[in-house]
Amino acid sequence: MKFKKTHNIDELSLDLQGKEIVIGGWIEDLRKLGKLTFLTIRDVTGLAQVIVKDEGLVPEDITRQSVVLVKGVIQSTKARDFQYEIKADAVDILTKAIHPLPIDPIGRLESNIDNRLNARALDLRNQRVAAIFKIRHYVLQSLRKTLTEKRFIEITTPKIIGSASEGGANLFSLEYFGKKAYLAQSPQLYKEQLTIGLERVFEISSFYRAEKSHTGRHLSEFTSIDIEAAFFDYTDVMDVLEELVVSVFKDVKENCQTELKTLERTLDIPRQPFERVTYSQILKELADAGITLNFGDDLLDSHLKIVGEKHPGLFFLVDWPMSLKPFYIHEKDDDVKLSRSFDLQFGHLELSSGGRRLHDPAKIKARLLEQGLNPADFEDHLQAFDWGMPPHSGWGMGLDRLMTVIIGTDNVREVVLYPRDPDRLSP
Repeated sequence: MKFKKTHNIDELSLDLQGKEIVIGGWIEDLRKLGKLTFLTIRDVTGLAQVIVKDEGLVPEDITRQSVVLVKGVIQSTKARDFQYEIKADAVDILTKAIHPLPIDPIGRLESNIDNRLNARALDLRNQRVAAIFKIRHYVLQSLRKTLTEKRFIEITTPKIIGSASEGGANLFSLEYFGKKAYLAQSPQLYKEQLTIGLERVFEISSFYRAEKSHTGRHLSEFTSIDIEAAFFDYTDVMDVLEELVVSVFKDVKENCQTELKTLERTLDIPRQPFERVTYSQILKELADAGITLNFGDDLLDSHLKIVGEKHPGLFFLVDWPMSLKPFYIHEKDDDVKLSRSFDLQFGHLELSSGGRRLHDPAKIKARLLEQGLNPADFEDHLQAFDWGMPPHSGWGMGLDRLMTVIIGTDNVREVVLYPRDPDRLSP
């Protein structure tokens, strides 16, 4: 580099008129008008117009999307779209973009999602796409801030595990130094164990599920937000989840006005308290719609779409049958057929699932046997319950699905940089 960048574009204004600055970015547009060349330079923070009066500063074969450093002076402009312009004294061509490009990052020519994902790094120069991932950054920041304020401690659990966690299917298996191992689909068992000493824990991390699902909401690698809290009942962690989601919406609305405007997205803060709908109530609503289910039947996507029409916003689905829940979920005291568990729904879309966990090792072993699982396969997990396990509750929420709600898209691949699904393993 012949000179060093001094400013991001969003740091420039007419207050710096007459000052020499250096910006770095890519050429979004260029046009020649006689001996003058007008360059539109963009960096991650914004857009600036550069006027080049010396024909020798810009090569004839320069291309759009090439990366440059521009040294120049801030001056006033008559351009409608800019408050100032930069009169260039020097232009350093750092990297020339080779045309034709696989996609048009400006967005003048539309590309389908697969072509865009194949050139994802270039796709991020599209401001609508970049806005999504800037918002995702603030969502993560908001989640960590709120959970930390509630005295949760961030943890990192193993992603390579030696047994099928939660007794679940659809696990990716791999050879691990001569042994069979799996990719974790959840931090469930680890986060429960960690409440023994840390009491309140959370993790935001990637997990893996080997489902051959081809929908707009499923991925093979996904980001999950998980919490577990000692001495909390399931209603307590529901309250944490509700407050967390509302805080995210508020923080995005406050900090991401530019990005929301770019996306032409109006973000409404969810109303509190979230509605609480029982499983039995859902069965009645489905019956009214001509669909008869028995108590204990699972709710299929087709059922949830009907439910979502009546409950289009955020709501908790509670009082699930115990038969539909994993071995570690606690039953209700007043009705052992019902579980102390919940799902957080956005219409038909499940965002989160959680509940009160069993902390009595004898009950856990009995439940494992009921579900056809061998307690010996969970020996490492069960031993922690003999060391004094506190009552605890928790939940897991899909960050990617939450992002689709915030952005207003029905395709989860739009909010993940490099999504992995049954058909996509690259780039």
